[in-house]
Amino acid sequence: MYISSRLALLALILFYSAFIRCAPTPVDLVETADLEARTASIASVNGRLFRIDDKTQHFAGLIPYHAPDGAVDRSQMAATGYKVIRVWGFGTTNNPSASYGVYYQVLNSTGQYFNYNPSNGIARLDYAVAAAEKYGIKIILVLLNNWDALGGINTYTNVYGGTHNGFYTNAAAQAAYKNYIKFIVTRYKHSTAVFSWELCNEPRCPGCDTAIITKWAADTSAYIKSLDATHLVSLGDDGWFAPASSSYLPNNDGSYAYSGYEGVDFEKNLAIRTLDFGTVHMYADQWGYNYSWGSTWIAQHNAVGKKLGKPVLLEEYAVPDGVDRVAIARPWQETVLHKTSIAGDLMWQFGTQFPSGTKPLDHYAVYWDTSDLRVLGNRHVSEMAGKKAVATL
Repeated sequence: MYISSRLALLALILFYSAFIRCAPTPVDLVETADLEARTASIASVNGRLFRIDDKTQHFAGLIPYHAPDGAVDRSQMAATGYKVIRVWGFGTTNNPSASYGVYYQVLNSTGQYFNYNPSNGIARLDYAVAAAEKYGIKIILVLLNNWDALGGINTYTNVYGGTHNGFYTNAAAQAAYKNYIKFIVTRYKHSTAVFSWELCNEPRCPGCDTAIITKWAADTSAYIKSLDATHLVSLGDDGWFAPASSSYLPNNDGSYAYSGYEGVDFEKNLAIRTLDFGTVHMYADQWGYNYSWGSTWIAQHNAVGKKLGKPVLLEEYAVPDGVDRVAIARPWQETVLHKTSIAGDLMWQFGTQFPSGTKPLDHYAVYWDTSDLRVLGNRHVSEMAGKKAVATL
């Protein structure tokens, strides 16, 4: 999902910066050992499905945009029955004195710093991980953002030079990014709440040869595996197809999603040995497609997953407010349930109405205890949990 700068400021508290330079003994650091889960097990791949807490299963999940900020009620997510959620593990600023809310890293001309302030630093992510452990929820932890909100790729190129597209081959930017990866992965690598480490939210390189992101994904995922060989690793892409590898797919009309314009080749990326599963996002209304096309998009990615023998996760899908969400999204869920072996799906995004009125203001948000959530959330969770765990389609 494209995350606007406006959204990044919502529901966040303004703090002036307090950070320390990377040091052997950081202050206010919650010990990693305290974050280790007590009873659950680490998720793994079983054929084209996932084994979660010693059970091979399909699942439904959701994305809470503001999870580390406390702007969603985690007990509500757990009560809905969601198995897996997606949480932002990135948060970079170039200017801490002008930053709003939570950030984990500072990049500027003086160096690279990690924020250990308990009020707006890494302790907030510690809390999100600990809460996931408490409620038995797995989290996909995203390590970078393609978009500017909450500190994306451009916070690296602002310091190390070049353009957004050049980030993937910028040696200095990649060294800093890998340093951040090491910071996050080593901090949580013993937590069974982590479902996967995810390289980037919707990586794109418009107009580039798709080989650029494929090589970057191979190199970066191999680096993560060198730090933690146990947890799963995913790319986090939209699932764009490229002409060279997708011409065989039914209903491939060569339009935007199949053109390779965004510099991503879903099939070649899924074939990377150190990526454990494929990710697909779907925003038909933003991309210029009819809502009915969504089922085609899902089925096409299922076909590639079947060809390569890897799980595929419909990692983001959404319908904006102001329309009949159930009528539009249920056919997509029915496709996942009955016509594919898609391992799981996550709807964007979960919203909480607090007594104070605080909520993430997003026109895609689906709120607790509404008719939309009861059908697209509670019912679908039950359906996916009850689906026979054999990938035959």
